[in-house]
Amino acid sequence: MRCAISSSAGQILARGRLLIQKDENNEQRLTFVSDRGKLVSGGIVGEDGELTAASEELFRGFFAAWGVSGVTLIISK
Repeated sequence: MRCAISSSAGQILARGRLLIQKDENNEQRLTFVSDRGKLVSGGIVGEDGELTAASEELFRGFFAAWGVSGVTLIISK
């Protein structure tokens, strides 16, 4: 799924793809991969497909990557 990460000021910090990938423990993890190759790992997807905890951890990863809180994930086609 294509997406962009936007700051609260409206600046696009990165464009890339939102993926669900298997990690080293064979668990499904929500991940963002930017067009420039930056990888930001989120949390583990729940057994029922729930993404709340996974996305919360992903947004913490966005803060660690860009040092900006209050970012918005914009989904595009």
